[in-house]
Parts: sequence; C-alpha cells; structure tokens
Amino acid sequence: MQTVETLNEGLKRAYTLKITAKDIDARVDAEVKKVAPTIRMPGFRPGKVPANLVRKMHGEALTQDALNTTIQEGVQKIIADNRLRPAMQPSVSLEGEFAAGEGAEVKVELEVLPDVPAPSIEGLKLERLTVATDESAIDEQLTQIAGQQKAWEDAKPTYKAKQGDQVVMDFVGKVDDVPFEGGTGEAMAVEIGSGRLIPGFEDQIVGVKAGDEKQINVNFPEDYGVDTLAGKPATFDLKIISVKTAGESKIDDDFAKTLGLESLEQLRGILKGQIENETGGLTRTYMKRKLLDQLAAGHDFPVPPSMVEAEFQQIWAQLEHEAGHEEDPEAAKAELESEKDDYRAIAERRVRLGLLLSEIGQANGVDVTQAEMNRLIAQAAQQYRPEDQQRFFQYIQQEPMAAAQLRAPLYEDKVVDFLFEKAEITDREVTREELEAAIESEEGAVPHVHGPGCGHDHGDEKPAKKAKAKKAEPEAAAEEVKPAKKAKAKAEEAPAEEAAPKKAPAKKAAAQADDAEAEAAPKKKAPAKKQAD
Repeated sequence: MQTVETLNEGLKRAYTLKITAKDIDARVDAEVKKVAPTIRMPGFRPGKVPANLVRKMHGEALTQDALNTTIQEGVQKIIADNRLRPAMQPSVSLEGEFAAGEGAEVKVELEVLPDVPAPSIEGLKLERLTVATDESAIDEQLTQIAGQQKAWEDAKPTYKAKQGDQVVMDFVGKVDDVPFEGGTGEAMAVEIGSGRLIPGFEDQIVGVKAGDEKQINVNFPEDYGVDTLAGKPATFDLKIISVKTAGESKIDDDFAKTLGLESLEQLRGILKGQIENETGGLTRTYMKRKLLDQLAAGHDFPVPPSMVEAEFQQIWAQLEHEAGHEEDPEAAKAELESEKDDYRAIAERRVRLGLLLSEIGQANGVDVTQAEMNRLIAQAAQQYRPEDQQRFFQYIQQEPMAAAQLRAPLYEDKVVDFLFEKAEITDREVTREELEAAIESEEGAVPHVHGPGCGHDHGDEKPAKKAKAKKAEPEAAAEEVKPAKKAKAKAEEAPAEEAAPKKAPAKKAAAQADDAEAEAAPKKKAPAKKQAD
C-alpha cells in the first residue's frame, strides 16, 4: 500500500492511497483461514470445509471487508505518520469502480486543527456583579406560591361561575355522537381562564352553577397530540358538581406544612437558596462573557472551514426552527436571511474560542476525572427507560465522540474556573435588574463556546427571547438567540441550569395537584416533537 500527498495548503490536506490487489488478497486469505473452522457445509465435517470453497461461498463479502479494513488502516497510518490532528472526520472516497482481483485507489481529504498560539492568560481583569438577597424577593416568591396554592371554597348553589373560579364537573366527550377514548372523566376540577383545556372549553362554562347540565361544542386543534382527534369537532356533555371561589392563602407554618415542609422558616430558607443560585448563575454568566471577550480580543488564528461550516449549520438550523414559530414566519425568515453573514462570523468566532479554551486546558493540566465522567454518564442515562440504560452505557463506551460530547461542558466549565482563579476580580453590588440588563446588553455578549473545538453538541440547548442587539456587534449571538425581532445578544456560555429560575418544591406540588385533578381532561396537547429536535 502506497500513500501520496496531493494537497498541503493551509489547514487542508489530501492523500491518495494506492492499495494493490496483492494487499487485498493477502488479507482475504488470512480471513478465510480464520473463519474456515467455523463454517459448516453439507458433506464436510465441522471445521473441515476446504479454504477454496469458503472463498467461493463468501469471497465477495470477505473481499469487501478486506478492502474496508485496509482503507481504515491506511487512513490511520496517514494520520499517525504525518502527525495530523484532524478537525473533523476525514472524507474517504473510492476512485472508480472496485472489482475483485484488482487494486484500488482511495482519495482521503481532511482538515487539520491549527497550531494555536500559546494563549495569553496573564493580566486578565474581571468585574463580578453580585446581588444581595433581600427579604422582599423572598416575600414575592412566597406570594406567587400562595397564589398557585389557592384555597378553594364552595360557592352558594345559586352562584354562577366566572373567570378565576373553579368548576368541578363530570364530562363525556363525543365525536360524531360517539364517546372517544380518554374523553370521559368524573369530578374534574378546572380553573376558568387557566388555559389548561382545549380552546373554547373554559369559555363555555362561564355562568354555570352547581347542578347544571350542559352540552358544549369545541374543535380540537389541528396540531392536537392525538391523531384521531386532531382538527375534529366534538361535543362534551357536562354535569356541574360544584362551583368554588378562591379564598386567600395565609402564609404561615400551616401553609408551609401543606407543601411538605416543617415551618415557614424552612420554606423561606429554601427560597432564599434558590434565589441565590439564580443570581449566582447570572453573575457567572456575566463574568464568563467578559472573560471570553478578552480572550477573543487577544487571539486570532485560522480555523478549519469544515468546523466553521458545521457550527454555522447548527446555529442556522436552530434559528430557522425558531423563525418558523414566529407570528409571521416568512418575514422572520427573510430578516434572518439578511443576517446570514453575521451568523457565519459568529460560528467562526465560536470555533476559535472553543479551540482556545481547549488549548488553555491542556496546557494547564485541566482535566475531567474518571469519577466525574462516571457521574456525567449516570446523569445522562436517567433520561432513558431503565431497560435502555445499559445500552446507553455501552454506546458511550464504544463511541468516543459521544463520550466527548458529554465531557465537553464540564471540561469547559473547569477551564473557565481555572481562568477565574488567574484573573484579578473586583466586586460590585448591583440589583438583579441591573445584572440582567448587563447580560442582555450587546456589550460583553459573546458566543457560546460549546463548539466543535470542545467536542460539543448543541442539540439539547434552547434559545431565549430578548431584545435584538445592534448589528454592529455580530458576535453577540449564539445558541440562546431568536431570529427576526428576537435576540442576537443573549448568548450565555454557562449551562442553562445555572441561570434558569428553578421552581420551588411548593410550585411543583401545586402543579402535581393540578395534574392529578385533570388527568382525564381534554387538555391541550402539543404536537409531537421530532426525535432530533
């Protein structure tokens, strides 16, 4: 097997592998000897089938396997002999048609990672914006929770339901006068105006009172989650059991106990911790943006076009998906198209920052331990059914790229933490509103660096709404961006979990209670999402 270099320009490399018929035949002969003892054929004892018959029976498959194996080994030899660091999977193509008994020529094309200049990490200066947690923020959270945990009281029998009241009813849903599966329920409680049920349902129970019987007409949405009901007209026969009005929830120890806690003091402590976690995530977000701005300003080197293109396609697919959900999808997509070059520049910046962070981590001994990796795998496995978790573990073990994608966010965070330790940090106390405004402003907004340089995948990251930034700072966009009238700027580097507001246990309890009451209700159902969404 011979290798000839045909291109060495910038970061692009190309080679021709010349594989002789003798190379392939030798590999086929070796494989025949290996499998012959396992071949069974009528008229021969097990393991005694002649090699020439084995070749005659399985020669085509063995030859193809031999060619594929030889190509794989040849590509690996090219990478090793030339000390290449591929940016993406090499492109391998067979020149012409291959026939048994003949040799083959294979074209191998790839882009290599650039030699990243030694990163300059001295002299980093960052400002840490902090928010003090005051009692009023906790009080506001308590009020919201109490509003969700309404104390419902039976109204007088003559009272007619209105917006904000709760109606308890039995119901039977029908399509073409035939009850449909899942359309019957008893003692379902629904708050009028909550929007939990399909359009038109709640509006038609305004004015009912205990003991009423009523039939209502509705239309299931076209995108309803049950195909047999989507877009169809239906009737619901209702029997009103009671109408309830919302009483005020007194925020005290008894209220906390209804949420499974011991006291109001414990509830306030939980809320304080959650608020501090949220503002701490916002603080980190701001610092990380400023850090990456400084790194980007101080480093410039060529990046592999294939990595930029892959990153751009990832950004673009997400933006087009979001544009499709705007009020005017066509206008949103048109505006998005006008900004295409900006987003391509963003992709290039993201790739460069990813490579830079990776280089900083390697140069300074930053790593993810096996114990940390095991925890990441265990956490990721939780999204699968118990019977599928073992297959997921095997997949991670067999696919290095999948493991790299799990590892990358934690590795990035550890590199960022290392740089925070190296930086000179000054603190300034601000309000939460000021901190959020600083994050949303175009100044300091930088792309998310979970790019190919870090081995990341962006499939599970969601964009966030915000006001559109000026086009003068095209770097101010990334995953958390929306097209058209939405943001370019809110492009947070920190994982979404860090900065996203978390629900208090009380809120979860309230949501669970609502779900239990409405299990059989004609609830709204979103259209099923595609697997790759």
